[in-house]
Amino acid sequence: MAVDRERIAALVRELLEAIGEDPERPGLRQTPERVADAYAEFFAGVGEDAAAPLARTISVSRGPAPDTLPSGAVMLRDILFRSVCEHHLLPFRGHAHLAYLPGEQVVGLGALPKVVEILSSRPQVQERLGEQIADVIAASLDARGVLVVLEAAHECVTMRGGRQPDASTVTIAARGELAEPAARAELVALIGASRGMRA
Repeated sequence: MAVDRERIAALVRELLEAIGEDPERPGLRQTPERVADAYAEFFAGVGEDAAAPLARTISVSRGPAPDTLPSGAVMLRDILFRSVCEHHLLPFRGHAHLAYLPGEQVVGLGALPKVVEILSSRPQVQERLGEQIADVIAASLDARGVLVVLEAAHECVTMRGGRQPDASTVTIAARGELAEPAARAELVALIGASRGMRA
């Protein structure tokens, strides 16, 4: 279902009036349409199939070197993402780190950020977003284990209420063999090393 831009623009105009503003003053005249365009982008993942990017897998046992099956994890770090908190409709953004223990099939690495993009382009909470990403990867690949670590700054924390500009939220979602903390310790350490490189 496509975002109804006309309806959003009308509601933004009404919102501007509700806060005591004049939606016809020059600085605000185009604001309803601009917000509608932004919302169409922010919420493009509503109704989209997040598993679709993982539909094409690559067999590692029928490749040029069938005796070299992966023995360890495949990890993609520092995937930038942004979403909108469903509680206040304020943005949050950060980095996603994804890892999975492949079975006989792997997926092109470019497909993993697409899963994050689809699921984050919905009204969200970070805790559920990580769980949804883990569920999609676990259900779509024959992975022995899945780990999703999200680190994000939320404007509902940094810009309102307690106003903690340096606060970030970290969530972990794990499936299969990586559900045990000891099993994922090495991967979490690698993510920490990545974070150190960004500082």
